Amino acid sequence: MAASQADEAPIEPPAAGPELLKYTPEQIEQAYAGRRMPEAVSMYLVIARGGQLDGSGGWFHPAASRFSFERLAKHFEADPAQPLTKAQFTGHERIFEQLDRDHDGSLTQFDLDWSDSNPWVRQSYMVNRIFRRLEADGDGQLTSEELTAWFDKLSQSGGPIRFEQFRDALVPPGSGFSPGDMPSQEMLIRGFLAGEIGSLQEGPGLEEAAPDFTVRAISGKETVRLSERLGRRPLVLVFGNFTCGPFRSMYPTVEAVWNRQKEHADFLFVYVREAHPTDGWVMKSNEKAGVVIAQPQTFAQRQQVAEQCVAKLKPSIPFYVDDMEDTAGNLWSAMPARLYVIDSQGKVAWKSGRGPFGFKPEEMEQALLMLQLEESDVQ
Repeated sequence: MAASQADEAPIEPPAAGPELLKYTPEQIEQAYAGRRMPEAVSMYLVIARGGQLDGSGGWFHPAASRFSFERLAKHFEADPAQPLTKAQFTGHERIFEQLDRDHDGSLTQFDLDWSDSNPWVRQSYMVNRIFRRLEADGDGQLTSEELTAWFDKLSQSGGPIRFEQFRDALVPPGSGFSPGDMPSQEMLIRGFLAGEIGSLQEGPGLEEAAPDFTVRAISGKETVRLSERLGRRPLVLVFGNFTCGPFRSMYPTVEAVWNRQKEHADFLFVYVREAHPTDGWVMKSNEKAGVVIAQPQTFAQRQQVAEQCVAKLKPSIPFYVDDMEDTAGNLWSAMPARLYVIDSQGKVAWKSGRGPFGFKPEEMEQALLMLQLEESDVQ
């Protein structure tokens, strides 16, 4: 365990950072009794007690959103206790169809529910893990060649495979991590303090003004200031990095959202600090995908890694790179990956949970669509 046995006398609430290692989890909890515990302190307690990052504790909270089914129903003067029918929905048909997640012709709370208690969301987590194990080259797109190669490797003889072979190859018994990916407690603490598994800051809250930052284009020449992009129409902020496997697997969905919504909103991609560098929490699954990257120590090195990310994922969204002080990444609590929807007044309308578990591009799109519905009434 990382924390030493300090005196049992009451302590002042320690800040998120190396100071936490001086105290036992019990002392830290006692120090915060009756006070709000910062997300990063809560995450440290999970790690210090031997927990794994499975999305169930620490700073892995659900998205924060001003939108809800009740709010949507009231927007159309409908009964929130009843499904919202297509006839009642007077907005654009494209918005109705994209909000109707289960495609049953009406909108309900289920369509807008992205919580971990939702059975469809839980199944989506599992499918993503399976997808990443089948998709070998780490570009977030599964090909017939990759499927065939995986089957041939498992079958060996070329014959059929049984259920338990299929299961154990895709969902290995144990922790749920792919072989070689599970970190030690020491590694988690190192990644925590380095800001690689998540910023120690919490970022802006719902309805707060968007904190400003300036980031540089991948060429190193052009810069953009966030405040210069606000006020015209909704803005989506996309944060991510190359060594985060879940981010790579889900980024093509962000591109799909951009293609559907680029006429109605602006998008900005900010490349942030690596999550799984070779000198940090190493992922064997990254090595298999050819993603072998040390944590950049200079902006030029970060640019080079960002160029590899662009070559692999081929983003169309305007792409910029955070500075080496991780200014944007910390201001927006963006590591390892996160999504935001900013309204035309420059306020946070929707904030995803922290990646990887909270990185849900389709949830972001629903929030963006509902913002479009509301802002169309005042434009």
